[in-house]
Amino acid sequence: MNDSIASKAADNIRVLSAAMVENAKSGHPGGAMGGADFINILYSEFLHFDPDDMAWPNRDRFFLDPGHMSPMLYAILTLTGAYSMEDIMNFRQWKSPTPGHPELNVQRGVENTSGPLGQGHAMAVGAAIAERFLATRFGEWMAHKTYTLISDGGIQEEISQGAGRLAGFLGLGNLIMFYDSNDIQLSTGTNEVTCEDTAKKYEAWGWKVTTIDGNNPEEIRKALKEANEVSGKPSLIIGRTIMGKGCITEEGKPFEKQSSTHGMPISKAGASYSKTIEKLGGDPEDPFHIFPEVKEYFVNILEEKRKFAGAKKEEQKKWESQNPGLAKKRNDFLAGHLPEIDFREIIQKENAPTRGASGTVLGFLAGRVENMIVASADLSNSDKTDGFLAKTKAFKRGDFTGSFLQAGVSELTMAALMNGLAAHGGIIPVCGTFFVFSDYMKPAVRLAALMELPVKYIWSHDAFRVGEDGPTHQPVEQEAQIRLLEKMKNHSGKRCFLALRPADATETTIAWKMALANKEAPTALLLSRQAVNDLPVNGSSRFEDALQAEKGAYIVQKDEGEPDVVLVASGSEVATLLYGAKILRDKKGLKVQIVSAISEGLFREQPGDYQKKVIPEEVPVFGLTAGLPVTMQGLVGPKGITWGLESFGFSAPYKVLDEKLGFTGENVYEQVMKYLKAIKEKP
Repeated sequence: MNDSIASKAADNIRVLSAAMVENAKSGHPGGAMGGADFINILYSEFLHFDPDDMAWPNRDRFFLDPGHMSPMLYAILTLTGAYSMEDIMNFRQWKSPTPGHPELNVQRGVENTSGPLGQGHAMAVGAAIAERFLATRFGEWMAHKTYTLISDGGIQEEISQGAGRLAGFLGLGNLIMFYDSNDIQLSTGTNEVTCEDTAKKYEAWGWKVTTIDGNNPEEIRKALKEANEVSGKPSLIIGRTIMGKGCITEEGKPFEKQSSTHGMPISKAGASYSKTIEKLGGDPEDPFHIFPEVKEYFVNILEEKRKFAGAKKEEQKKWESQNPGLAKKRNDFLAGHLPEIDFREIIQKENAPTRGASGTVLGFLAGRVENMIVASADLSNSDKTDGFLAKTKAFKRGDFTGSFLQAGVSELTMAALMNGLAAHGGIIPVCGTFFVFSDYMKPAVRLAALMELPVKYIWSHDAFRVGEDGPTHQPVEQEAQIRLLEKMKNHSGKRCFLALRPADATETTIAWKMALANKEAPTALLLSRQAVNDLPVNGSSRFEDALQAEKGAYIVQKDEGEPDVVLVASGSEVATLLYGAKILRDKKGLKVQIVSAISEGLFREQPGDYQKKVIPEEVPVFGLTAGLPVTMQGLVGPKGITWGLESFGFSAPYKVLDEKLGFTGENVYEQVMKYLKAIKEKP
């Protein structure tokens, strides 16, 4: 291989990277310039993709972890034809396809949204698991590699421990990670914050580790070849790179390895922009060009990519003709098609905890939804994901015949892995833990919402009724936090999240039906630890009644005529409202309408007439929530009131907590009467 042209292409990437940041007057040029040699060798010589079909399912994946190195990614994708010069000239501008940190766009060659350090490479681990899962079921003909690039900051993020541990434990030989080790971060050198031996750390986790000069094309090439030949363990290539490689001052002196070039245009950092561009072979007055010899080089490279992809597609056609049943199943997996599921067949135990009801549904789905992967953060017997595990087995080193991932105590890692499974395609990812520990997961949950990934979260132990474990394990503010996402839209203009808190076992069945149907955003199921009384049957069956939950909220019970008060809640509190309503009727003869609101976000998308029927505008509305009162504010409205918690929980048996904290039918009666009296006395 001619390293002269490889170096020329890398310099072209440096020119474009520096020019993008300079033109935008903001960005991170230094890391992009240092990583140019690796990204060029990877894309030109190793990464398999189809330039005419960027979403080809059997392509190799590249997950960028340090999103601030986006100029490097956009530059190499410009050399491959995925971006135009106009695109990169508009780097960081309104509605540009080249945002400051890359956002998922498979057709443009961007496999993941990146920015929060550590998550990108964890997504790569998830994608590598997805590849092994699918290849195990359909054959090694569809095998492909997952590459990822991590920086010093990503290595320092705590999530790197979970991702590194799991990748090594599972023996993901299809995963190759390049560590862009330049000893520089935003405000300091790395020697001011760490003295770890990163190589030994990854070796201890079971990785194959190689350390190279990350700016030497031949060493990069050799390391990638060796990594591609490794089986049974992931590979880490530690590339010792130079931050701001190629930068010089006005006097022509080197201006490399400077923290200042990390996060600002090189002209502001202390280097000479024009001299640097000129030295790298570009035109400072007109830098947005592909060098002629590099353009010719990539014309040949892209033709080779097309030939490789074409041969693989012919291999696929042959396999499909010989395996029509498997071919249809694979295509259904990739298209997101679900098998026919009759949720009426699910038999729930009476008055079950909703976490147990969820476990029953998972046991029913296991084997029926064959591309579902369920994970738990060391809580499968508590969050009841073991209902699924009982019908399959956990992944082990080199064995992906099962469908369950024991993630260990690493909630953030688990959530990021689920994003990688979803981003890869062909998988329905589900993960579980206690609701209070969703706090660990929020950064990855937010990225799932931004990327529009249909990850399913099982968050059990949803309220203070966790009981004796006390306030550290009792969620209070968490539901209000997560329901804020229901109020946000993604970049497709749709609600970016669906949060479901079912009121009984049958509503939990419907919640799962809703979760599987939601293919455009993440879904959370908020589930009770304790038993919950089944809601009364109003129609032909409780199942038919509960189907109304698909509208976000519905009337559980209603007296004849205009109601005197509407009582609204979700989850366990709906049953408490039923007790309170009985007392209101018996003692005061009031007409009461009770509403189960499994999802406010979904409810507010229903026609106005339906919303007014469920929660009439001119009728007093009382809300009950085991979370912060603000959780119900959007449902009760400005004139309504809510009884909720305004402090952390307490350690005691949950029935004692119900009494002490006012979550009883008697207190519902007392609070509603006070509320109605205040309305009556209001001038």
